[in-house]
Amino acid sequence: MPGLKFSVSYTTRAPRGHERSGESYHFISRPEFEQRIALGEFLEYAEVFGNYYGTHRGTLDQAIAEGKDLVLDIDVQGAGQLKSKLPEAISIFVLAPSREILEQRLRARGEDADAVIARRLHDAAREIRNYCLYDYVVINNDLNESAQTLAGIVRAERVRRTRIEDQIRPILATFQTE
Repeated sequence: MPGLKFSVSYTTRAPRGHERSGESYHFISRPEFEQRIALGEFLEYAEVFGNYYGTHRGTLDQAIAEGKDLVLDIDVQGAGQLKSKLPEAISIFVLAPSREILEQRLRARGEDADAVIARRLHDAAREIRNYCLYDYVVINNDLNESAQTLAGIVRAERVRRTRIEDQIRPILATFQTE
């Protein structure tokens, strides 16, 4: 969809499979991540499975400068932090249709050991209970249908009055009478 920029998160975990720094994640050391936390460089961050993950503030600044909407793929902890800092951020919870299907999808990626998958499924059960904190929930039964739903959400949010206020004011000015 035009006008979107996908955020590449920072992490302290090691790359998996074919992941490359700057594309999948920005892979940095734990001390460097903690230094960036201390400097307030992250919009949100969380420690998940013993590793830090976070979104650098500069990513949002760059998207704004480019006139794009920033898309983040973050967990419930990060979403909560982001909403507290940027209440206008739109949150979308993407939900697998069942635990079994989520497990199948995790295994099909072929990137995680059984213990990691078990831990992810355990944490998913806890995270799913927070779906009501999100602005939207998309149940990912079918990838194409879910993509269309997400695109519809983006289009609807882009025409919200508060998002186009700068376009509305000049129109209103043409109706001003003396």
